[in-house]
Amino acid sequence: MKSFAIVFSHLTSPARRRNLLVLGKLLVLFLSLVALFSITFHYLMELEGRSFSWVTSVYWTLTVMSTLGFGDITFHSDAGRVFSVIVLLTGTIFLLVLLPFMFIQFFYVPWMEAQAAARAPRELPEKVRDHVLLTGLGPVERALIKVLDRSSISYAVVVPDLTEALSFHDQGFKVILGELDDPDTYRRARVEDAALVATMRADTTNANVAFTVREVSPSVPIVGTAAASASVDILELAGCTKVLELGETLGKAFARRVLGRDARSHTIGHFGRLEIAEASAAGTTLVGRTIRDCGIREKANVNVVGVWERGKFVTARPETTIQESSILVLAGSPEQIQSYDAAYGRPDELPARVVIIGGGRVGRALGRVLAAKDVDYRIVERVAERVRDRTNYVVGDAAELEVLLDAGIVEASSVVITTHDDDMNVYLTIYCRKLRPDIQILGRVNLERNINTLHRAGADFVMSYASTGANLVYNLLQKRNILLLAEGLDIFRVPVPEWMANRSLIECDVRRSTGCNVIALVEADSYDINPDAHRALPPTAELIVVGDVEAEGKFMKKS
Repeated sequence: MKSFAIVFSHLTSPARRRNLLVLGKLLVLFLSLVALFSITFHYLMELEGRSFSWVTSVYWTLTVMSTLGFGDITFHSDAGRVFSVIVLLTGTIFLLVLLPFMFIQFFYVPWMEAQAAARAPRELPEKVRDHVLLTGLGPVERALIKVLDRSSISYAVVVPDLTEALSFHDQGFKVILGELDDPDTYRRARVEDAALVATMRADTTNANVAFTVREVSPSVPIVGTAAASASVDILELAGCTKVLELGETLGKAFARRVLGRDARSHTIGHFGRLEIAEASAAGTTLVGRTIRDCGIREKANVNVVGVWERGKFVTARPETTIQESSILVLAGSPEQIQSYDAAYGRPDELPARVVIIGGGRVGRALGRVLAAKDVDYRIVERVAERVRDRTNYVVGDAAELEVLLDAGIVEASSVVITTHDDDMNVYLTIYCRKLRPDIQILGRVNLERNINTLHRAGADFVMSYASTGANLVYNLLQKRNILLLAEGLDIFRVPVPEWMANRSLIECDVRRSTGCNVIALVEADSYDINPDAHRALPPTAELIVVGDVEAEGKFMKKS
């Protein structure tokens, strides 16, 4: 019954009503031709001296037009035979071409469209709760969906176009068909029971979505992205709870890496009183030594939970050797992190020059941070129209040696590649690595799958636009039990499992058996950061654990 209702709605739509009107005119034309041919048949037969009834005239006309041609009634004169040919050709064209075409256009196609439309959900079930609503399916949304699936959080993508909705549905994504600016769409999407609405389209569309959602639900959190800083206030006025400027975020993250060569820690996240930081090992006494030999825990009481090596996170083990390119992930209280800086940090050592390839939002944001730190930099931009103030800009193609030399790549300590084209970023990374084997290269990718490719091309550090946006949105879900710090690195809070209760961390040997690292013990909101490994774990306490996706899976499975 539902399919018939959809078909009927298709047939009664304005476009279909116009087509049915055309079909009606063609039927009138057909009947007129039958009448004309029947009268002519009657007249010609009388000229041959034969008489037939009007019913027989219509019978002969239809058999000839339909090409059945029973042959029981034929003309004897040439005029009659010519007329028969005219009727036959007219019928062939009209009945065998136009009418089948009209049938397909006005009945078969609407039926198929109705069947396809029935596959695209228009409403979420009433039982759906705490879900995430997305208004598109770009790289950020796809990365976010992966994280939501891993955390067993339901979602739905609002898609206004039927063809696009069916395509996404066939790919396995959960979609709901509806216009983005229609309040009824969000009512059918159960927005009042949703955990979050995330819209990452154009700034104007995001404002429209936020305003529309607020008509339905005044309390649901809405996260929107802003391409322009001027749009932030407008989006907040429209109803966004949080506005993300992903270009600014990536630019600041790149700046942290460029400026972090002083080996000091840089905070990347918090989990209650627990502070998570990164610190470069380059130029320190840690290089070439194992974590056991360094004695970091003894000197600063800070926990080295892992090491980033060219984009790959490795859980820290006593035998892990620290390389010149290693980035340490530290966990501890603010005081413990400061102790690490005092023990291993070096005086501020500003880069000689930084070459930024790409004058988009990410490149400009990085330039502003460097300018605030009095760091010399040059932005290479290929499109001259995008450059308003030529200060610190070099206009030209970064693939040309003369342009890079003009930007100062010979004396630069770092080059940051920020273009929107992943293939171009790989190409430029290879080129810059060949020109300067010793330079620090940082790169940006839009698609997660290209992270490893850029590392293989020679990048020391890669940031994914999609992963960064997905992590930020996910953390805004305000889930108290998990925090995404970076690509593939999670911190999660769980009750002490039965297999660990009343046993010490040494007895449990969590690192070896799961790859995770317990960095804090929580009892009644009291944090014991870097707890004593010989202390028995109370069954009623909670653990704060860090690990990559694979390690987290092993820990949860064992629990």
